[in-house]
Amino acid sequence: MLKLLIFTLFLTFTFLEANLLQETIDKAKEGSILKLSRGVYKGSILINKPLTIIGKEEGVIIDGEGEGTVVTIKSPYVTLKNLTIQGSGDKHENIDSGIKISDSKQSEISNCIIRDSLFGIDISTTNNSIFSNNYITSKKLDLGLRGDGVRLWYSNDNIITKNKLVKSRDMVVWYSHGNEISENFGEYNRYSLHFMYAGKNFVRNNTYQYNSVGIFFMYSKDTIATGNVVKSSLGTTGMGIGLKDVSNFTLKENTVIYNAIGIYIDRSPFEPDTNNWIEENQILYNSEGIHFHSLSENNIIKGNYISGNIEDVVNDSRGARTYQNEIVGNYWDSYEGFDKNRDNIGDTPHKIYQYADQLWVYNPTVKFFYGSPVISLLNFLAKLAPFSEPIFLLQDEKPKLKKQGFNYDKKEQ
Repeated sequence: MLKLLIFTLFLTFTFLEANLLQETIDKAKEGSILKLSRGVYKGSILINKPLTIIGKEEGVIIDGEGEGTVVTIKSPYVTLKNLTIQGSGDKHENIDSGIKISDSKQSEISNCIIRDSLFGIDISTTNNSIFSNNYITSKKLDLGLRGDGVRLWYSNDNIITKNKLVKSRDMVVWYSHGNEISENFGEYNRYSLHFMYAGKNFVRNNTYQYNSVGIFFMYSKDTIATGNVVKSSLGTTGMGIGLKDVSNFTLKENTVIYNAIGIYIDRSPFEPDTNNWIEENQILYNSEGIHFHSLSENNIIKGNYISGNIEDVVNDSRGARTYQNEIVGNYWDSYEGFDKNRDNIGDTPHKIYQYADQLWVYNPTVKFFYGSPVISLLNFLAKLAPFSEPIFLLQDEKPKLKKQGFNYDKKEQ
């Protein structure tokens, strides 16, 4: 009987705390630490002062009950840890989110589960903050109708690390600079990571798989992406890493594998007298290893390992000027030359041509059959005895003959 009474009092206490959480926040002094016990707390919480809220144990849930944003932060120096935040509204025009943080700095959101929320964490005008070890998933909607798992908007110098985004829409970094995005995992999203008008960001050691697009950079500059694994981007247009109108980028030691398109280059570098560096990446087993679109010259493509792709290089527009990129010292499994002095450099350049017979490059209907025995035979015959002069795409002056310094197994997570 005594145990039943204690248990009933505990439940009553938890229920009262759940309903009075906003009141408790309002009464708390700046800098207070609120430690919540297991229970379901009513959402639509507003935090407008420096404050820390920590779940003392598993099962601390803040539930928005399907209305609006669950937790809104409008203050610097706010910390949320060890919480489950769920049940936002479904209004895109309001950006209904699990957590919405703005006008903040030196805040932290870590070790939280954000689920059944249209947008996960909406971050705007927030600087020098940390978002780490969170699990984020959207509502059960079609891909295009979900909200973004993480959304950075005019937010600089933040660290976004070790988060897991599953079945959201995108992670976007727009008008945001100097952020470190590292060791995150994204699966079954649309764009696992999408940049627009962003500069000087550092993207490292992330793993993205089974998305429509892994990483896409647009209208941006001065960014380094290194050590990332992007694989199995879905659909006929699935893309590993995309560059559109970007300048002064470095892609180094990334692995792009099993995608429809490995690396996509569109009018990049964009600014005059600039370069992009694409170095020491593994470009493996994609339908198209490197795909050029529109004018794309002055890229430095060096020291990459390019193997197992159906086509190593594709140019889908006559004005891409692929031959005006600096391409040297890559390993090509399709290279057919020799190395008489055994210095691991081919005695003759590796030249890549595009044949007019390859109708699949320009015709999506034909591309559906690409990889079939019939198309493979036609491609072989076109190279053996082309009926028209092939188009010269590019050449590697010093192709390597041995795979050196790469180990995909170490990159897998």
